[in-house]
Amino acid sequence: MCLVLIGWRAHPEYRLIVAANRDEFYTRPTESMRWWSERPGLLAGRDLGAPNGVPGTWLGLRPESRRFATVTNVRGPAEGRIDARSRGALLMDYLSGTSTPEKFVRGTAADADDYNGYNLVVSDLEALWWHSNRSAATPLELRPGLHGLSNAALLGSAVAGSRTVEAVAEPPDPIANGTDAEAEPRWRVDTDTGAAAWPKVRDGLRDLHAVIGSPEVSDYFAVLADRAVAPDAELPQTGLPLERERSVSARFVANDWHGTRCSTVLLVREDGHFVMAERSFAAFGEPLGEVDYTGQLDMR
Repeated sequence: MCLVLIGWRAHPEYRLIVAANRDEFYTRPTESMRWWSERPGLLAGRDLGAPNGVPGTWLGLRPESRRFATVTNVRGPAEGRIDARSRGALLMDYLSGTSTPEKFVRGTAADADDYNGYNLVVSDLEALWWHSNRSAATPLELRPGLHGLSNAALLGSAVAGSRTVEAVAEPPDPIANGTDAEAEPRWRVDTDTGAAAWPKVRDGLRDLHAVIGSPEVSDYFAVLADRAVAPDAELPQTGLPLERERSVSARFVANDWHGTRCSTVLLVREDGHFVMAERSFAAFGEPLGEVDYTGQLDMR
């Protein structure tokens, strides 16, 4: 999963909003989102390409225990140990377990060297926690607001401790923009490290803010579908050749060898009603199909 945009208690009608793209090689075997017969109550896609052959997932929901989890890899030249435990299996540990989010991420942090680089987000819909084994800033409980992750060991946050999202829009700068006071306000995204947020995270959070609270999953899929690549001056330097760095800088990646394999939207209302939908894609972003599920969580 290479882009995860989260609205956590950012709208009065929704406890959790997630819009996420999973980018992967098209040759990696994958099954689309479904209920797992061998893991009753688990709704998730299935990754069949882990080196140890143990099925895992990149994003999942277990409604009966109100457990949500997702993971991204941290991109880097050294992130390819073949003896490392699957990050997808790490998600399965949380979704199938009983630990609180805080206890789970703190326990995982103690075994950080067992895995290649990752960002992990887990929730029981009472608290939302983030941990990366490549960041000194975690484990970290996420406050209400908008948060975004990609394949860097940092988290972009558009809201700092507020249930509103107005604080993220700064007033326009007429001198810098060469415009008057009616200009479009700049969009600010702060990160845990102070480093610049990746453009796909920054702009994705801006567009998530524009649709936050919509009951239509299509609005969130539209946020994920943007194929605009970042300007060269804003590209991260993660060890990829320049052309590849450009191609994967978009929110929706569409190549012939690697790209966005699926987009997932999860909406959990304060009354416990949820909808979870997934669109799957082949090379160059060719649509393969869509599935959606609805249900009810016990929010007591």
